[in-house]
Amino acid sequence: MADRPLRILQVNTVDIGGGAEKVALDLFRSYRARGHSSSLAVGYRFGNDPEVVPIPRCYRRSSWSRLWLSLEKRLQPFDGIGYAVSRALLRTAANPTEELGPYFGVEDFNHSGTHGLLELVPNEPDVVHCHNLHGAYFDLRVLPRLSQRVPVVLTLHDAWLLTGHCAHSFECERWKSGCGRCPDLTLYPAIKRDATAYNWRRKRNIFSKSRLFVATPSKWLMDKVEQSMLRHAIVDARVISNGVDLSVFHPADRCLSRFSLNLPQDATILLFVANRAQINRWKDYETLQAAVARVGQLMPGRQLLVVSLGGKAATERIGDTELRSVSFQKDPKIVAQYYQAADVYLHASRIDTFPCTVLEALACGTALIASDVGGIPEQVKGLQGLTTHSVGSNRYSENDATGVLVPTGNSEALTDCIMRLLTNETLRCQLGRNAAANARERFDLEDQTQRYLDWYDEITRDYRVRRFTA
Repeated sequence: MADRPLRILQVNTVDIGGGAEKVALDLFRSYRARGHSSSLAVGYRFGNDPEVVPIPRCYRRSSWSRLWLSLEKRLQPFDGIGYAVSRALLRTAANPTEELGPYFGVEDFNHSGTHGLLELVPNEPDVVHCHNLHGAYFDLRVLPRLSQRVPVVLTLHDAWLLTGHCAHSFECERWKSGCGRCPDLTLYPAIKRDATAYNWRRKRNIFSKSRLFVATPSKWLMDKVEQSMLRHAIVDARVISNGVDLSVFHPADRCLSRFSLNLPQDATILLFVANRAQINRWKDYETLQAAVARVGQLMPGRQLLVVSLGGKAATERIGDTELRSVSFQKDPKIVAQYYQAADVYLHASRIDTFPCTVLEALACGTALIASDVGGIPEQVKGLQGLTTHSVGSNRYSENDATGVLVPTGNSEALTDCIMRLLTNETLRCQLGRNAAANARERFDLEDQTQRYLDWYDEITRDYRVRRFTA
């Protein structure tokens, strides 16, 4: 335990959202509730918390840049294509790398506001904890100098720091040896041309000059870190699971939850939670859609409602099955009610590190079927022998299993498992009870918070000793 309140500055792309955004915001609030000085610096600020500060889009420019930009500013009052072209040329002369780099596939690190990161808070932090650094707001080149000045903890929520451009590479393993000849430039964050080998080398050079404390929420991602160019920068590395607020995400009366959300009491409700699930490359909405359509055919006359929370598509009908999209909900209590109202939570995914939505479903005691991919098998204790399609390296009995794992991209397997759970209420309830109990043991936000605070304390103690004896 820390012998004094810590000054903690976290860094993330945005303050409000799901996934990494939710993890950082939950930790930010939890640290503050425990009496620590907690701040969150973000590239894009949407909330109104005074301790969440936006990273300036610009901090300092060279005299060369200021000269050309001053000329560009003088032309702003004038209209016409000639003036527009002239202004564009002047901006390019002022910042040639910033203006031309993206056209050649070079990742955008030109965010000089990052260089004033420590000046955004009243007192220099004891530790800087970075989360997602992609999203066009952060200059990775600040890491060597920043990590020399203060301890820098880096939590990876995806694999972007390990690759030449993508957040997940699926089956491609070129990130291990240097990228280049990228099979898919459109993967997020997309680039226009294949500069992946250059981007990879640039990251490797930055990491070679940095001293970083690296965390991942899953062993699956840590295994990738240990095979990547990031490993050379690591002072210490730990797997620290994400947690959820169990005072919000917990079992509750299904009827009351449906009443609060104006959902039909007599319907069979299947839930899928993801940001823009219909177009999200990491999720597998096509497989889910095919499976629930088949379930509707196999259960004629039964009202089947599939809710996609975080989606933006129009409501669809496939026979007696309704696919309804509900926009992203900022209030976690409302999000929890959707889990509590559902009969089964479905998590169809092509790749996932350690999704918070799975943890939330487990904590709410909702029977769960998820793709056996990425870090999900570390979250879900898969039921053995439900069908020939249920998978998982570790199989558990009905008394211990917390959900069902199915092969990714297999709509037949997903259909089969949905049918088995919908027609076996005893099993469905047993899995829900197991899930809630297991979540209380393994995925409490308070435990996650404490593990990070204990690590911060170790890091800062060692850092103070090194500075004192240097």
